[in-house]
Amino acid sequence: MKNNLKPKIIATSVAGAHHTNLKQSCQDYNCHKIGKNLVAVVSDGAGSAKFGKTGAKIICETLCDILKNADFKNIKKYVLSAINSAREKLIIHRRNTYKSEQGIEDFAATLVGVVYKNGQGIFFHIGDGAAIAFKNNYNDFIISRPENGDFSCETFFYTQHEWKENLRFTHFEKASTIILMSDGVTNFSFSDDFNKLEHNFITPIDVFLKNTPSKSKAIKALTNTLKNPKAQKINPDDKTLVWIKVM
Repeated sequence: MKNNLKPKIIATSVAGAHHTNLKQSCQDYNCHKIGKNLVAVVSDGAGSAKFGKTGAKIICETLCDILKNADFKNIKKYVLSAINSAREKLIIHRRNTYKSEQGIEDFAATLVGVVYKNGQGIFFHIGDGAAIAFKNNYNDFIISRPENGDFSCETFFYTQHEWKENLRFTHFEKASTIILMSDGVTNFSFSDDFNKLEHNFITPIDVFLKNTPSKSKAIKALTNTLKNPKAQKINPDDKTLVWIKVM
């Protein structure tokens, strides 16, 4: 049976100033699919990794493919299986010269994603980036917060040996809007402690996307917002935002 949801989804990934100045492409990737479940995933390929963008693409597409029709009651098991599957793809990838787990660090990437069905949702998360689920208003929300290492510039990746220890799940229900983002957007979206939202950024974007009937116009406007010189100056990292109106 198909998911009865007919969500409105607006998503974009843009290169940050750091990469554009070096004439490099965006290392972020995002994917969303609808089957029995609504699934969306954002991944930030590590700038220090040779093939971070490839690692980001593989984890996003693998999670979406496996989770879109997975049994929601056992969704954590399927998330684990999907991440394992993505890691196995990296082991045999043509760019992995070792053809072993040793070589997958060259594909290092974070991930933050969501599975939603019949009013029940779950975020899954490794590393930085963030996710928000709004309920009835902007003061009623659930956040899946970033997680860094011992230093603010460090984070965790699904390619690391200890990835299972760093995988986090956050349950929520009856969301009206879901937002996923890479770490290049978190500065604008939250207070420094990630306990409060920056409503001067989140609220106007949510209102505009809700009220813009043209998907192409909405994507263009969101892309231009993330490319804005002021935004790039505040945070030069690549930027991805996936906005989902579910009810």
